[in-house]
Amino acid sequence: MGMALKIRTILLQRGMTIKELAEKFGTSGNNLSNKLSRDNLSEKELHNIADALNCDYDGIFTFRDTGKQI
Repeated sequence: MGMALKIRTILLQRGMTIKELAEKFGTSGNNLSNKLSRDNLSEKELHNIADALNCDYDGIFTFRDTGKQI
């Protein structure tokens, strides 16, 4: 599942629109909608979105052979 789909799922669960989310961190609804359509979000944007959605975002890589996380 891509980040955009995860964000849209959380929006549904929170009863929130893309426009409302965008306003919480100072961008337009159209800009955020375009980014979600392309699934093109920076790490900083993902943290801002998580904060606006009252969620934690942990971007990690996990080695499949050792379980080590980076």
